[in-house]
Amino acid sequence: MRAINLIVICVLVSCTSQKQQETTFKFEENWESLKNYEIPQWMKDAKFGIFIHWGPNSVAELHTDWYPRWMYLDSGHVNHTTGKKVNDVPHPASVYHKEKFGNPKDFGYKDLIPMWTMENFDPKAWVDLFKKAGAQYVVPVAEHHDGYALYESSITPYNAKAMGPERDVFKELTDEIKKQGLICGASSHLAFNWNYYTQKPHFDTGDPQYADLYAPPHEPYTPASAAWLADTWWPRTKEIIDKYQPDILWFDFYLDRPEFAPYHKKLAAYYYNSGLRRNKTVVLQTKNLNYESFKEGTHMLDLERSKMDSLRSEYWQTDTSIGKNSWYYAKNWIPKSAGELITDLVDIVSKNGCLLLNIGPKKDGTIPKDQQKTLLDIGKWLDINGEAIYGSRYWEVYGEGPTKTNTGHLSENKNKRFTSEDIRFTTKDNMLYVFALVPSEEVIEIKYLNTSHIDIKSIALLGHNEAMTFEQTEEKLTIQVPQASGLEHTLVFKIIPNGVL
Repeated sequence: MRAINLIVICVLVSCTSQKQQETTFKFEENWESLKNYEIPQWMKDAKFGIFIHWGPNSVAELHTDWYPRWMYLDSGHVNHTTGKKVNDVPHPASVYHKEKFGNPKDFGYKDLIPMWTMENFDPKAWVDLFKKAGAQYVVPVAEHHDGYALYESSITPYNAKAMGPERDVFKELTDEIKKQGLICGASSHLAFNWNYYTQKPHFDTGDPQYADLYAPPHEPYTPASAAWLADTWWPRTKEIIDKYQPDILWFDFYLDRPEFAPYHKKLAAYYYNSGLRRNKTVVLQTKNLNYESFKEGTHMLDLERSKMDSLRSEYWQTDTSIGKNSWYYAKNWIPKSAGELITDLVDIVSKNGCLLLNIGPKKDGTIPKDQQKTLLDIGKWLDINGEAIYGSRYWEVYGEGPTKTNTGHLSENKNKRFTSEDIRFTTKDNMLYVFALVPSEEVIEIKYLNTSHIDIKSIALLGHNEAMTFEQTEEKLTIQVPQASGLEHTLVFKIIPNGVL
């Protein structure tokens, strides 16, 4: 009898302890509770991920980024925030659409959806490529501004399972990402859908029967209605969380608009608690740069096509595209080089950030050869130098050099190219890694690594077996660059100090 009582007591204690733990770690819908959130270590270690923009936009093959919006701008460009007309010239996408597909009254964006068939989509081949590129996480677009869900949805009929490829392509891809051991995320751009399309009587966008795709008819540029938020945006957001369990949930602009304020705390608490139920600390990424909507310490900052100009103590992310002029595949895609992207990755990591790099697959589901080569070239560099990137931490300074970085969203086109004087640092396991972003052919000089800042025991060049010749003085460290090393792009030197860094 005593043994039975002990068992009962142990069970009660276990249940009580479990309930206490659930209560302790459950996030509530207030900022005080949400400030207990911490970005998990796995996110801080990852450093490099792949973003994927693809969908019915890709069918047009030109002007694809905002094709669903631009194709309806037949009477001039309009500022997407204010609604004010910028000029009276039709957007090139509008002219292109009429020539290629016909009048948008008769052949609207909805009619492009059946043409996005993804017949050559091979999720295994995609994820194999991502792993070879050295990516640690992948964030596919779950739904973009166009209102079309790339997943099987119980809320909107405009989804990939019901029309288009008639497959849950999002699930197929995320299942493969998880199967191959990469961190899997999802992005939502649906907040902009309310004011994305131009709704006019001479377009199909003005027809109420297509409201699930084009948003309910409303006055242009009015705030999203409470009904649409409650019946469409929030249920679809929860559906992604509940059905696909992303470890990273990324949100685009417009989530910060005032009408979304009632959902900011609700979203964070719901998503974080969903992770805790499966013993996972998940990551909410937003573009809330100045903390207008999500308070400091309650989420992870993402900068679109931009970087930091200094160290940031709180971990952050840059999202950008291989395409200088596009996120979705387009025939006039202008690519960035692997070397350029590697220097950006290093610059970002040295300032306590990570890089989410976008690709744009074709409408048939294939990844263009030039994008594949860029990814493989980055992967080749990471195979040699990854120890200085993955799991690394920022040092007491991020680096040195004359090249300044412009900040603020969408600022990367203002940045100048790095020079041979630009140096970056990371640290791991009491090693200091020195990156010569654009290495000179003879010597590399680093002013900060003089004898007053570090006592150097030895230096090695990653990917090179010969000993390094160097001289350290009160003014600088000078490293002799080996000739014919066969190494490409940024060079990485591993410094072993005398003592602790």
